[in-house]
Amino acid sequence: MSEKKKYKIVYVKNECIGAFACIAAEPGTWKESVEGDKADLIEGVNEGDEVYVKEVDELDNNMEAAQSCPVNCIHIIDQETGKKII
Repeated sequence: MSEKKKYKIVYVKNECIGAFACIAAEPGTWKESVEGDKADLIEGVNEGDEVYVKEVDELDNNMEAAQSCPVNCIHIIDQETGKKII
């Protein structure tokens, strides 16, 4: 039985303006889209309406990625409490 992931990154791609601050903060999780106008959440699962989700054990620099986003389209949820961290 695998241990439950501790955090969920929720990315609302249609709100992204392509500032790429997330990529600068955490290039292991974020990359430039093929079109070059928005960021992509690496291995993010599309849950519909341009909302991508990825579960992670560690935040690494994703807290900084979310905080540096000028349009606040990156959200982090604590899976244990269900509370939104950012």
